[in-house]
Amino acid sequence: MRFEYVPLFPLGKDRTSYEQLTSQQVKTAKILGKNWLQVEPAGLRLLAREALGRINFYFRKTHLENLALILDDPEASANDKFVAAKLIKNAAIAADGLLPLCQDTGTAIILGFKGERVSTGVDDVRYLTHGVFDAYTRLNLRASQNAPVSMLEEINTGNNLPAQIEIMSCPGEEYNFWIMAKGGGSSNKTALYQENKSLLKDEKTLLNFLREKVSSIGVAACPPYRLAVVVGGLSPEMNLKTVKLASAGFLDNLIDHPTGRPHGYRDLEWEKKVMTIARETGLGAQFGGKALAVEARVIRLPRHGGSLPVGIGVSCNADRNIKAKIDKKGIWLEVLNYDLKPFLKKIEVFESEQTPAINLDRSIDELVAELSNYPVGKRLSLSGTLIVARDQAHLRLKKMIDEGRPLPSYFKEHPIYYAGPAKTPPGLVTGSIGPTTAQRMDVYVEDFMKAGASRIMLGKGNRSERVVQACQKYNGFYLGTIGGAAALVAKEHIVSSELLDFEDLGMEAIRKIVVKNLPAFIIINNKGNRLY
Repeated sequence: MRFEYVPLFPLGKDRTSYEQLTSQQVKTAKILGKNWLQVEPAGLRLLAREALGRINFYFRKTHLENLALILDDPEASANDKFVAAKLIKNAAIAADGLLPLCQDTGTAIILGFKGERVSTGVDDVRYLTHGVFDAYTRLNLRASQNAPVSMLEEINTGNNLPAQIEIMSCPGEEYNFWIMAKGGGSSNKTALYQENKSLLKDEKTLLNFLREKVSSIGVAACPPYRLAVVVGGLSPEMNLKTVKLASAGFLDNLIDHPTGRPHGYRDLEWEKKVMTIARETGLGAQFGGKALAVEARVIRLPRHGGSLPVGIGVSCNADRNIKAKIDKKGIWLEVLNYDLKPFLKKIEVFESEQTPAINLDRSIDELVAELSNYPVGKRLSLSGTLIVARDQAHLRLKKMIDEGRPLPSYFKEHPIYYAGPAKTPPGLVTGSIGPTTAQRMDVYVEDFMKAGASRIMLGKGNRSERVVQACQKYNGFYLGTIGGAAALVAKEHIVSSELLDFEDLGMEAIRKIVVKNLPAFIIINNKGNRLY
């Protein structure tokens, strides 16, 4: 048998539009008759800082166009269109450069493809990490990374480090980068299934499998999604990495047909099938409808005969991804969309619908009585006081119960909003503050409701059966608000914010906020009914 090298990921020409960040920090030299690119370490730091900064405030134009298509889709539900309109408005607010698109400004992930004739003379990861540090400490971004101090205890690093950075060697004299800010909500919905050849016995079997797994993703990761499915892979780790890259659009120019040779390919026909599956789930853009996904990417990879990994993942509606490169002319970043005016014109019609106004500043019993008048799925407008508390605060409050101590009165007297804000810009009352995934708090709900707290909860995504039962048993409600619209919430719906408790938890500290006209949907009611 004759040896033939075939790249595992045969990519076509890069058609990305780039803009020059600087013509400095690079120079060329000829060594042993070949051209070399010399990159100043400061250039790596600059590239990382600017890339991570930009993707937290600006989208690719294609993503905004996909959101706008929902507004014109005759099959999209009213809720689909409402969410799409709010997300476009959120993008316009974020484009001012103060409030990031989402409060979860992500884990910084950088993949570098370093040409064999590129020289920096330093540890590239160190300087790229410094650029990540600059972005997350100089801008109004959230520090979300926790470092362990023991197996059970951890502290927030305060600067969003560490970053996930990988440098790979490749031919040539260019340095290319794929960069993303990956939020916890979408990462949590990445799944690996270790299957076998029987899954591929016919189209119906694979379709039924994908139908079940796509439905199980739910809406907690803030749809509309870019949905990625990868079938095959030489290892489970390789499969999941491919899922992440595909969901970020970095493999869009992968060859789109099989050749029988040992490489992966993008299957356009199966992408259509997966989009049909997403529409048929009925989950929609968070509150029921057709717009669970705006795009699908399906990639088929080679595999070991005894293993068939299948990976499924999403990029949430805060689709924060960018390409960058360094060549002899300078440092370049992918062009993002900075002008939202054409998109804002399309959403004006969705701003006028009237919804029931709910005054939160009264007893929980009175609130429950009013909410009982509305069906599951009803959109409301909330005004008044909320207590902001999430994972680590819930753990501390649960310890109070376990130790026989009373819960703070504020936790019983007000609805609970699951959230953790980004840094507050000067002159504003709060940083970007959207809902976090409510399901992570499910383990606490029974104990809290029994103690007279958490009877009205506000977050995003679906909840477990135990929460449905607790709401029925203790006369409670779970409401959902739009995930991915954190800049909009901060600017238009938060009147005031004050720190109440657990300051040491940083973004997870307990706060009291006052909201006005905050949109919310009834997801679970006190009768045991639920939207999904």
